[in-house]
Amino acid sequence: MTKTIYKILGKRGRITIPFEIRRELGFAYNDVVSFETDGDTVLVKREKICDGCKAIPTPEPKASSAALKELLDDLTPDELRTALIHLSVRWAEMQASDNNERQ
Repeated sequence: MTKTIYKILGKRGRITIPFEIRRELGFAYNDVVSFETDGDTVLVKREKICDGCKAIPTPEPKASSAALKELLDDLTPDELRTALIHLSVRWAEMQASDNNERQ
C-alpha cells in the first residue's frame, strides 16, 4: 500500500526519512543509500556495498539534541504523548532515587 508523508526541505537541503519508513524498510545507522532521479521524482534506495557488511557491527551513534529533535519531529501526537508520559515517570523515579541517596 502506498502512503504519502510530507516533509519540508531544510535550509541546508536536508530531509529526514521518517522513522516509520526507516523502521518498515529496515534502514539502519550507517546504511548507504543512493538517489535516482526521473523528472521530478527521486527514488531513494538502500545499497548493499559488500556481502559481509552486516556482519561488521556498527557503533551506535551518540545521542545529540539534533538527533533527538529529529526523532521527536517524526512522532505522531499520540506517540509524543506516550513519550512524554514515559519520560515524566522516569524523571520522577530518578528524582526520588537521588533524594533517597542523599538521605
